[in-house]
Amino acid sequence: MIIKITVILLAVTLLFRWAIGVWPWVYAAGPDSRPRKLQSARDLLRVSPKADRAEILAAHRLLITRVHPDRGGTNNQVHAANDARDLLLDDLGEPPVSTDEIDGDKD
Repeated sequence: MIIKITVILLAVTLLFRWAIGVWPWVYAAGPDSRPRKLQSARDLLRVSPKADRAEILAAHRLLITRVHPDRGGTNNQVHAANDARDLLLDDLGEPPVSTDEIDGDKD
């Protein structure tokens, strides 16, 4: 009896994955909403919801100095910092970061 139930559940799970394109538990968790992503980005960069472009870029530079692989951090941490910066700038309606801003040269 338990084997039949297990086989049926497995079949339903595989059918769901095939039909919808995601596993049932991922579908049940729901989408990661934009406000939640924005808050996570703010938490990572340690900026307020009212932070402007300059504050976001300064916080990003500070975080990068701490998590850069040359200083014991990882590539994943750098990518997370860059993604947080880009998401917050996008939320402000600001253009992407220029290479001058990355280097700190604003001539």
